[in-house]
Amino acid sequence: MRPDDLQSLTLPGSVSVRGDLVLVNVQTPDVAANAYRGGLSAVPLDGSGARPWTWAERDLAPRISPDGQWVAFLRVVEKGSAPQLHVMPATGGDARKLTDLKLGAGAPVWSPDSTRLAFTARVPEPGRYGTSAVEGEDAPTPDAEPARHILRLDYRFDDIGFTTDRAPRLFTVGLDGAAPVELTDGAFDVSDPTWTADGSALVFVADRDLGAVETLHTDLYTVPAAGGEPTLLVQSRGQASCPVAWSDGVVFLANEFAGVHSVARNTSLWRYSGGSLTRLTDVETVDCEKLAGPPVVVGDGVLVAIRNRGAVELRRVPLDGFEWTLSELELLAGERAEVKSFAADGDVVVAVVSWADNTGEVVKVGGLGGDGGGRGGDGGGDRGGVLTSFGAGLPLRPAVELSGAASDGYPVHGWLVLPEGEGPHPVVLAVHGGPFMYHGWGFWDEAQVYARAGYAVVLPNPRGSAGYGQAHGQAVIGAFGTVDVDDVLSVLDVALERSDLDADRVGVMGGSYGGFMTSWLAAHHGERFRAAWSERAVNAWDSFAGSSDIGWFFTDAYCGPSLETQRAMSPLTYAEKVSLPFMVVHSEHDWRCPLEQAQRMFVALRRNGVEAEMLLFPGEGHELTRSGKPRHRKQRFDAVLEWWGRHLS
Repeated sequence: MRPDDLQSLTLPGSVSVRGDLVLVNVQTPDVAANAYRGGLSAVPLDGSGARPWTWAERDLAPRISPDGQWVAFLRVVEKGSAPQLHVMPATGGDARKLTDLKLGAGAPVWSPDSTRLAFTARVPEPGRYGTSAVEGEDAPTPDAEPARHILRLDYRFDDIGFTTDRAPRLFTVGLDGAAPVELTDGAFDVSDPTWTADGSALVFVADRDLGAVETLHTDLYTVPAAGGEPTLLVQSRGQASCPVAWSDGVVFLANEFAGVHSVARNTSLWRYSGGSLTRLTDVETVDCEKLAGPPVVVGDGVLVAIRNRGAVELRRVPLDGFEWTLSELELLAGERAEVKSFAADGDVVVAVVSWADNTGEVVKVGGLGGDGGGRGGDGGGDRGGVLTSFGAGLPLRPAVELSGAASDGYPVHGWLVLPEGEGPHPVVLAVHGGPFMYHGWGFWDEAQVYARAGYAVVLPNPRGSAGYGQAHGQAVIGAFGTVDVDDVLSVLDVALERSDLDADRVGVMGGSYGGFMTSWLAAHHGERFRAAWSERAVNAWDSFAGSSDIGWFFTDAYCGPSLETQRAMSPLTYAEKVSLPFMVVHSEHDWRCPLEQAQRMFVALRRNGVEAEMLLFPGEGHELTRSGKPRHRKQRFDAVLEWWGRHLS
C-alpha cells in the first residue's frame, strides 16, 4: 500500500440486519476533496456481493427498525456540514430528513414499536458555535464570542473542543415530521441511549450524580419517553457504557475502580435484573471492547466483542451464571482477526471483520447457540462466511506472529509485517499508543504503507497493553520505562533473529504513549537505532497534568502525584542523552497530548545539538493518523517515508 492508496481504501463500518436485509456503511478517504465519502451498501446473505444502497456525500450508522419497514441513518449532505438524522423505507426510495440541528445528531436508536427514534445531540449555548445570542440577531464570529467562565476540570475534550457550553442532550423524534422532543436540558452530559423493552422510557449513561462535580464514574439513568425527571437506575462500580434493555432488565458494559484510578481496567459485561447487579464476565481474563458496539441480547445469551491477544473476538456470554472466564465463552468470529461491528436478528448474526491484509468484510457468523462452554464454530479464523469483497482491490501484506520472553522471563508477544523480497530489510519498530491499547490482527494502514516501501515493521504489545489480562495492563502503573521497555526490546530481538531483517538498520517510531516510548528509547537505548520518529508524544508528565484534557486524572493514575516521580518518568528529563536524528511530529489542536509537549522536546534537543526536526499539522487533533483530514494523512505518510529513506537506506 502506497500513500496514494489511501483513496483506494474501502472501509466498512457499522452494520445492521433485519430479516434478509443487511446494511453497512462504507467509507473512503478522498484526498483530492480532503474529505471522507461513502454511502450505505446492501449485503445479500446469499453471498452474491454488496451493492450500493444510498448515494450521498456520506451516510453512516444505519439502523433497521424492529418491524423491518424503515431504515434510519445519519447523512452528511455536503462537505463540512453536520450529520443529520434521516429515514427511508427499507424497500428503498427517497430519504427524509428528521433533524436540522446546528451541531448535528448522534446515531439513532429505534423504539420497540418502530415509531420513534432516540438520539443525542450537542446543543450550543446561545451566542456560540454559529448561533445568535438573541433570536433574530446575527451569530457572532468565533473571535467575538464572550469569554468562557470555567469552573470544572473536565471542560474540554480532544477532537471535540470545549464541552461545558454544548453538553449533549437526549432527544426523541417520530416519523410524522414533528420536531424532535428534548428529554434532558443540557445540565449534564448524556450518552448511549436505549429504550426499555416496553418503550415507555429510555435508559442512558451520565456522570455520577448527573455531573454535579467532576467525576470519572458514570451510571445508568432512566427518563420517561413522554418527558419527566431522570432517575438513577444502576450505580456502577466504575464507568458504565452501552446499556441494552431486554425483557428482564438491562445489560451493560462497565469497569471497576475507585477515585481517579480508572486506567488499565478491563471492561466487564454486567446484568441488572430484579434489583440485583451481577458481573457476567471475569474481570481478569475478559476485556469487552465497546468500540465494536453495544451488547446484543440473543435468546439466553449476550453477544459482545472481547479483546484477546491482539484479536477482537465476538463471543457469546450466557445470561445465567456469573463471572464467566474467557475460555468458557463461545467464540463466534474474530479469531486471529478484529471484529469492528456486529448485529443480530434472531439466529442471524453478521459482523464486520478485518485482518492484517484486508480492510474489512461483512461476515455471516455461524455457530450461534450451544451451552456457552468451549469454542463454538470456526471463530472466523479461516475467513469463512465472508459476504463482501471490500478489501479485495488492494494487495496487502499478512502479519507474522512473534513470541518470546523478556529478560525476566515474562512472555512477550507481537507481530511482524514483512515487505516483499528476500531482504535483509531495514526495520521500523512501531510502538502503539494508550498504553492500554494494542497492536493486533486487524488492518492497520501504517504497517502496510511502511512494508510496501520496503521496511519490516515490528509491532510489540508490551506490558501495559490491553487484551492480555488486567494484571498485564496494570504492570506499568508507577513503572513507565521499566518492564515495558524490556518487553518492546525483547520483541524486537525476536524479530531480529530472522536472517531477512537487517539489525544494523533499525528505526523506532510511535504516537502518544508510543511517542513517549520512542523518546525514552532514544535516550536510554539510542545505540540500537539509526533515527527516531516521535509523534503526539507525552514527554513531560508535570506539564501534561495541567495541559492535557485528561491530565487532571491520568497523570496521577499512572505516575502518582509526586512531581519528582513524574519527572523521573518523563523523557524530557533525559533529553541530553539523545544523540540520534529525531523527528518531533505533532498536531496544533491536539488537546490530549498538547503541543507544548512537542515544543519542549524539540527545543531541548536542538539546544543540545541534536539533528532534530519538527513537523506540525494545522487544524488537527490527537486522532490525525486515524481520522484526520485525508490530505494531511497522505502528507504525513510521505514525510514518514522520506525520513526513513534518509536514515535507513
